[in-house]
Amino acid sequence: MTKEEIFEKIQSVLVDSFELDPSCVVPTAHLMDDLDLDSIDAIDLAVAIERETSLDISEEELRSLRIVQDAVDLIERRLAEA
Repeated sequence: MTKEEIFEKIQSVLVDSFELDPSCVVPTAHLMDDLDLDSIDAIDLAVAIERETSLDISEEELRSLRIVQDAVDLIERRLAEA
């Protein structure tokens, strides 16, 4: 899976799960400040990503996600390890 495909999956999850405007979901968007996600939303995002990618995201990894690109990089790294 390419970075672009991973980004598209994450963008789709964010748009569908949190009713966000797709134009707001860019790699540099801050999950909390720009997209208004809270800690509960972050857990929901992790669950959705796990469902889409069949990866388990640890609590530590979840806490490290600040911007959309962080999620893309995490998934890319984890898929490469698998």
